[in-house]
Amino acid sequence: MMLNEQNQYIKRISLKQDPPPPDTFPFNLPVIQHLTEILLHPNVTYIVGENGMGKSTLLEALAIHYGFNPEGGTRNFTFSTFDSHSNLENYLRVSKGPQRPKDGFFFRAETFYNVATNIEELGVINSYGGTSLHKQSHGESFFSVFMNRFDGNGVYILDEPEAALSPLRQMSMLARIHELVQDGSQFIISTHSPLLMAYPYARILELSENGTFETSLENTGHYTLMKQFFEDKERLLHHLIDR
Repeated sequence: MMLNEQNQYIKRISLKQDPPPPDTFPFNLPVIQHLTEILLHPNVTYIVGENGMGKSTLLEALAIHYGFNPEGGTRNFTFSTFDSHSNLENYLRVSKGPQRPKDGFFFRAETFYNVATNIEELGVINSYGGTSLHKQSHGESFFSVFMNRFDGNGVYILDEPEAALSPLRQMSMLARIHELVQDGSQFIISTHSPLLMAYPYARILELSENGTFETSLENTGHYTLMKQFFEDKERLLHHLIDR
């Protein structure tokens, strides 16, 4: 059964009072400088925007605050390859619903290799499809995690999951997201992919230098740029390439 506003796992994110000075990282990032309250959709929330806005930093802090390993995996993963995360999680206020998830996973494309290695070391590869993630292509290993490890009734925080996925795989992932949403799951996803943003039961939050605002797929900068490219490729290339 799909979650709703009464029983969703994570309801909102805000910043505690008196954070560190705004000229220190990560409090100098636009998403943090303008953070008042972010309301999350019961099913899927997309965090989108240009590079440098603070999407990954925000998702990382939320994941750590919720009990996940900074480099990714389930709450049972405790390995550390390189301690590079910020201290933002200490300054977040996360409002949770009355219901607790039975499953969860923090996926970040940047450190997925480290997670795959730890899975090998722990000997739990059967939960991920039974085939070594290192013996598959990058995209196949990503997709194997989504298809085999995500069990439903869970919180899934995904940072740029489309990084190694073809357009066809991204559409397949939309179908998988819908299956898991129908099975009582909540997703928070940072992405640059208009394909992945197309899920209808969702809220799209776009980050900019001026703050965070809710928008529609068609009004995101990513969709607009791709639409311009496909509708008038030659004109756009003329401005990009000196011929």
